This record gives sequence, C-alpha cells and structure tokens, in this order.
Amino acid sequence: MTSDNKLLEVKDLKKYYSVTTGLLARNIGDVKAVDGVSLDIYDGETLGLVGESGCGKSTLGRTLIRLEEPTSGKILFRGQDITRLDKKGLTNLRRDIQMIFQDPQSSLDPRMRVADTIGEALLIHGMKDEKERFNRIKELLERVGLEADHALRYPHEFSGGQKQRIGIARALAVNPKLIVADEPVSALDVSIQAQILNLLSDLKIEFGLSYLFIAHDLSVIRYISDRIAVMYLGKIVEMAPKEHIFDHPLHPYTEALLSAALKPDPHSKKERIILQGDVPSPMNPPPGCRFHTRCHKAVEDSPRLEPPLIEWEPGHWVACHRFRK
Repeated sequence: MTSDNKLLEVKDLKKYYSVTTGLLARNIGDVKAVDGVSLDIYDGETLGLVGESGCGKSTLGRTLIRLEEPTSGKILFRGQDITRLDKKGLTNLRRDIQMIFQDPQSSLDPRMRVADTIGEALLIHGMKDEKERFNRIKELLERVGLEADHALRYPHEFSGGQKQRIGIARALAVNPKLIVADEPVSALDVSIQAQILNLLSDLKIEFGLSYLFIAHDLSVIRYISDRIAVMYLGKIVEMAPKEHIFDHPLHPYTEALLSAALKPDPHSKKERIILQGDVPSPMNPPPGCRFHTRCHKAVEDSPRLEPPLIEWEPGHWVACHRFRK
C-alpha cells in the first residue's frame, strides 16, 4: 500500500476527559482514553482494531468521525485536516464517513419509522424529492437483506439482526467512503453474526468501502480484517497484516490476547499466557511501557522509558523495548 491511496491518516491523536471534584469543579486529573495514536487506513481495506474493554477502542472510533472532539493531534481525510472543520464542514464530511453502532436497539429512534430513520440523512444531504427518497430507501433495505415494505415499520417490530441491517442501510444511504463499525456484531447471536459479517464483506466490494472495524473477538477480527491494530490503555502497541499478527505476533500483549482465544483444535497444546493484575487506570497509567506491570517479558527499560511504535519488519509495527533499531 502506498501513500497515494491513503484514505485516512491519524497523527498523534489524543482524547482526554477532565475529571473534576467539588462544587467548584476543580480538575484533579484527566482520563487519557486515547493517548497519542497514529495509524493509516487505505482505500478498500478493513483495519481491525482489537483490545480489552476500556482500552479506548470505541473512543478512538468516535473521535475519528468527530462525534467526540479530539484533545490534540490531526485526522486527515484524503489529505484534509478534519479536526478544523466547522459545523457545515462536518455535515459535508458525513457524506464520506459514517458509523455503525454496537447496540442496534439504542441506535434507532423508537418513535421513527425505518423510512424516516434512513431518509433523514438523504434529506439533510439534498435529496428533497419524496418519491426519489423513498425509492432509494427501499433499494437500500433490499440490499441489506430486508423487504421494501419494512420501510413503514417501527424498530420494535424487528429482531436484533434486522435492526443492525437497518443501521447498515442508514450508514450506506449517502454513499460513504469509510465506515467506522463499533462492535457491530457483539450484541448478536453467533449465527446472526456470521450473516452480518458476510453482508459487510459483500458491501465492501460492491460499494468500494473502507472499514475501521472495532471488536474484542479475535475470530471476528481475523475473518473481516486486512490489517489489525492492537490497542492497550489508549495506545497502539502493534499493527500489521492479519497473517503477521496471528502467525508471529511481536508484542507480549498481542501474544497474551491470542493465547486466550478459543482454539478450534481441541488437541492444541499451546500454553495460555495468564496476565497478572488488572488493567491500570487510564487516569494514572504506569510510567514507561504501559504494559510493563502485567508483562511476562518486561526488560530493564520497561518501567522507565516509553517505547516508540517502530516498523520492525515491512508493514509490521510494534511498541516494545525488546525490538529496537
């Protein structure tokens, strides 16, 4: 992949939440949910983002599309810094970047019919003709595996999988280039998960989409992704093509995640790596390498120096003191 087909560039992105106390709302610190993340997403690829709960995955996804305001850093979409966009600029950006949310139930307004939910974006972006808009809605519903007459129903009349298909149709309505999918199958039954993943894969090819696919399930990430970024306590600790991540992970945290995943082979003898302790607080992360308090391969510099994210092999990035150039 080359720089000329970069769709999104993220440079040293930070998102901090201020923690206050007392009547005067005195600041006593910051929750460093995203703390210096840099990554790229290319045209037509799916970048999987994986990590434990609370590592900042969802916050990163929401910040990339400006649902959360970044504390600092740059987000470049086709070379344009979208962190500087005003309200009108953000409205135009929504044509190109959309989001699929984790919980299909809470992401749909129960008072709005499906046609109104999907049609809202079409109306905002200039499709004023009601008949044209309704025909587009019916096309989208049929493309995601629903019936055209479902447009006149309300969310409570659908199953969880059907609601997520509505969410996907809504995201596709304005022909985006990038979709941030935040745990889009985690709330669904396993059989329905497979259907949604296959649908997303087909839509990627048909519509020329790129995805940032956020999940904690490694089997889902392996199926859907081209490259994988591993996140720990607000930082990317490893990023590589999925074959590299699964066949020869470099970071001890990635090794631990993979060892904890269920193996399809019951006779597999691979030893599970048990991480010690709990994930530290993002309000007070450990000095040096943030993973050193739980790492079974920590070295002398781990508690003192923060390891940079370096390209150890072509396309394989890692932040660990065991890998230096």
